[in-house]
Amino acid sequence: MRIIFATGNAGKMREIRDILADVDAEVFSLKDMGLRSEADETGETFAENALIKIREIYDILQPAGNMKDTVIMADDSGLCIDALDGAPGVHSARYMGHDTDYKIKNQAILDLMKDVPVEKRGAGFVCHISAIDEKGRVYDAEGEMRGRIAYESRGKEGFGYDPIFYLPEMGRTSGELSEEEKNRISHRGKVLRMMKAILKDEGLLRERVH
Repeated sequence: MRIIFATGNAGKMREIRDILADVDAEVFSLKDMGLRSEADETGETFAENALIKIREIYDILQPAGNMKDTVIMADDSGLCIDALDGAPGVHSARYMGHDTDYKIKNQAILDLMKDVPVEKRGAGFVCHISAIDEKGRVYDAEGEMRGRIAYESRGKEGFGYDPIFYLPEMGRTSGELSEEEKNRISHRGKVLRMMKAILKDEGLLRERVH
């Protein structure tokens, strides 16, 4: 079995490969496959954007007969801040511009939240993963990691908004967690494990035999 995850994000691929290490499948990024996503993420929900991404790659591979024993996966995820009415939400990657450094984005959010009291700083990292098999059947899973917006950026692990997402139960930001710790509790880790279970139930994935 071959899994193609429709992303070019190296940090995300490390997390994905770690969580899928126990299944009997090779895991490839778009870069590994010599592919690029040109999809416009025009959906109004995380689910719609994930579907756009898998459909784009499926429509490239399927007509050429390259979908045998293949599952394409894609995720759409973002930071949803309660005090900002769910923003940046589905626009998280594009917030303040795709090419804007996350240090700038994170500081902008901290500035917006500077007068918000701790009890109203709730936020969630939401992730939706869609998968499509060689027959064009689509599978979906969605989950969330709850926390709150920190008062300052902390930590150099992870990527994106991790340094400003504080996890009270851990006493640290997501940016201060090791990869192993983050994979255990993260929104993407949670949903990827859900998707792994769905695809196992469908007979598309099986455990790796050591």
